[in-house]
Amino acid sequence: MALAQDDIEQIQNIVQQAINNSPELKNSNVRYELDLRERTIRVEEELKHQRELMIQGFAQMDKRFEQVDKRFEQVEKRFEQVDKQFTEMGRRLDRFMFWSLGITISSAIFVVNYLK
Repeated sequence: MALAQDDIEQIQNIVQQAINNSPELKNSNVRYELDLRERTIRVEEELKHQRELMIQGFAQMDKRFEQVDKRFEQVEKRFEQVDKQFTEMGRRLDRFMFWSLGITISSAIFVVNYLK
């Protein structure tokens, strides 16, 4: 059953009047807008809070890096002290070897001369 053009126009008019007369549709659009704005504000506030937390975290990381840098400086000083100790030990060992060599050669010369 085909509808006549007049019937289609009449149905369109009835639907249009029903839409215009229903305040829920108008208010629902406004309510939807308000909900979106409220959600947007909540998201912005949460992002602001997250930004503040990140800034605090970065500040704490900077403090920690400074502490680590100080610790590395202390370790570097300790290595320098150990290096000085090894240098001193090497110098003492060289002196000991010269004395030992001198005493050994002197003893050998003395024994050779004594046996002649």
